[in-house]
Amino acid sequence: MSLESHINSLAGTADGATPWRPRLFAAGDPGQRSELTGILARGEATAVRDTLTEQVAELLTTRRPAWRPGDEELATAVEGHFGGQPPLEYGTWVWYPWSRQLAHVLPEPEYRELRQSRNQYKITAAEQADLAGRTIAVAGLSVGAASAFTLAQEGVGSRFRLADFDRLSLSNLNRLRASITDIGLPKVVLAARQMYEIDPYLDIEVWPEGLTEDNVDAFLTGDGRADLFIEECDDLYIKVFARERARAHGIAVLMETNERGMLDVERFDLEPDRPVLHGLLDGVAAADLKGLPVREKVPHVLRILGPENLSARMAPSLMEIGHTLSSWPQLASGVALGAAVLTDTARRVLLGQFTGSGRFLVDLAELVRDWTQARPAPAEPSSARPAGAAAEQPHSPPLVLPGPGEVLGEEGIRRLVAYGTRAPSGGNVQPWRFVARGPVLYCRTDDTQPPTLLDFQGTATQLAIGAAVENIDLAARAAGWACHVRPMPDPADPGLVCELTFSRAPHAPQPELADWIDRRATNRRTGPARPLDESHRQALMSCAADSGARLHLITDRPELEEAGHILGAGDRLRMLSPRLHREMMSELRWTPEEVRTTRDGIDIATLEADSADLAGLSLARHWPHLAFVRQMGGGRAFEQGARNSVAGSSAIGCLTTTGTGAHAHFDGGRALQRLWLTATSLGLGFQPVTVLLYLFARIERGDGTGLDATETAILQTLRKRLSALVPQHPGETELLLFRLAYAPPPTAHALRREVDSVLSFDAPTRRG
Repeated sequence: MSLESHINSLAGTADGATPWRPRLFAAGDPGQRSELTGILARGEATAVRDTLTEQVAELLTTRRPAWRPGDEELATAVEGHFGGQPPLEYGTWVWYPWSRQLAHVLPEPEYRELRQSRNQYKITAAEQADLAGRTIAVAGLSVGAASAFTLAQEGVGSRFRLADFDRLSLSNLNRLRASITDIGLPKVVLAARQMYEIDPYLDIEVWPEGLTEDNVDAFLTGDGRADLFIEECDDLYIKVFARERARAHGIAVLMETNERGMLDVERFDLEPDRPVLHGLLDGVAAADLKGLPVREKVPHVLRILGPENLSARMAPSLMEIGHTLSSWPQLASGVALGAAVLTDTARRVLLGQFTGSGRFLVDLAELVRDWTQARPAPAEPSSARPAGAAAEQPHSPPLVLPGPGEVLGEEGIRRLVAYGTRAPSGGNVQPWRFVARGPVLYCRTDDTQPPTLLDFQGTATQLAIGAAVENIDLAARAAGWACHVRPMPDPADPGLVCELTFSRAPHAPQPELADWIDRRATNRRTGPARPLDESHRQALMSCAADSGARLHLITDRPELEEAGHILGAGDRLRMLSPRLHREMMSELRWTPEEVRTTRDGIDIATLEADSADLAGLSLARHWPHLAFVRQMGGGRAFEQGARNSVAGSSAIGCLTTTGTGAHAHFDGGRALQRLWLTATSLGLGFQPVTVLLYLFARIERGDGTGLDATETAILQTLRKRLSALVPQHPGETELLLFRLAYAPPPTAHALRREVDSVLSFDAPTRRG
């Protein structure tokens, strides 16, 4: 047979009846497997793609993002997923008659779950399920074909009606996704095939005669009303008539014009009396356009487009149609952009996230052009200081106080207060003010600071001031002065925490802990998970007992792991609570300039975080990001930091004291400072992790004020878990939860405000 004869014999049979729908065979159904065997025996399937095992493996690993199985573990899990069923009998076999290919895929729910897994959380699982139940009608398969494909690809709709009377031509390949072997195919067939090739479980109807006045109602409402109508018809009469029918049926219409990213949204579902095409035709109905010659349609087309909206090249192109141009010019980039804009809008319309009507321009020539580029925002700082730069070390001035027989003048008071301010405080807020009046130093709360959820009834403030007073007492005694502390001296003045008076005590024992005041710091670094030395444990326990407090230490490794999980859950709660998040972010200082200016808050350099953690923190800085994470029940990543820290620790400690009020926390602050200084002297890194304790107090003694029901329920669960590790004692208050580790020294220290900003003198005192 000659070449010409061969070609002629094949050319007439290549497409046959132009099949466009695949055949699906349930792999577990013996009868359907028998049908499939017949297709294979007849040679109707010439290629087989069986990747089901790989699909199951990907499904299982997608369901467990943190899981990193070895080959053997993964193979066992895949086998378990089949449940003893032969892989050949699991899922669905899909035969594509036009390509004569046979593919083995997961069952529909698993197929959709895996195929759309990368949509999360831009589209939530609930939203995806909602979208899967939607029917979308698409008429006009140029821009419409790209839009239909993108809608199917994104999982926006699972039932489609496609209408177009045209066949693919070579000139269409400048913008349509097809090959030269597809030339001559009906566009509806080509679109349906491409959509089925990414999702064989779609339900697609094709209307190869295109949209007409006789079938438009059936197209929009047959077998159930369409949820959305994508109108991309060329014929002006049908364009308007179809809209009139969509309005009558209450169906929203979207149209993308492939000109300056022009998108039209007409919410006839919400606005039943809305004029078609935004009223741009000025009262002209579809009936007025029927049968008009092309020349008389032009004014109406221009009204719809708006001459002011046309690009510099489209306006003259319109004048050339029928002369030097045969049709409306379109580009692949415009079609791709239109499909993206339309799909994004369609998704939001269907989900009730976009309710407006109107015309929108996504004009790339305007958005991306010379000299209009957006100035990139400065990158979020990855560290509070350049790599390798030395941390500014806060320090107190040399403690040289007046000698025997001399009074403690202003300079002596300043130096003692400088030591006091080296005490810790929650978020490094430094909630103290000092007033010197003659020989008496009054310690007050800083009433200018706003209340926070973590300062329940001001107890965290009392704890911090107690720690500051302990520093002052230790420093004074180290210089040969006795410090007499009178707590809560005036019931009528709740902001006055205590008053201190000083007297000479040259022969009193020197407190060894005073030498460690300047070296005490929060140390968030981790160390080897070595057991706590027994001598160190005894020293810490004795220190707490001598201070009138009680210390519980968790050192058992399984209990430490549980503590890490509890603390991690507390960190997650803090990040995902709107108020707690806002308060925490207000404490952070992101740049060296900010650190030096405020000299308070948490310098991010003290977090000892690597660049990846800092990048994550930078993202978490903005509440709208986290509001969505909270809505989705996510945020597990926020738990990992605490788990890792505890894994590199030797113990978790909980310091408690008798009583619950201001007195208990003030005295507890003094005990806390002695304990922390003792740990520092033993070479132990010390990090408070006490957020949960103050939230527990809020739900137990404050009815959970400031927390919502979900947060309260989480805290109640965490309270039970922590109490299993650290039993509660009646009449006691938990002052501080902290982490101990044999860690290297911190690389950065928090700064303190200048003494003169927290100390004032009511009356002149004689300098010593």
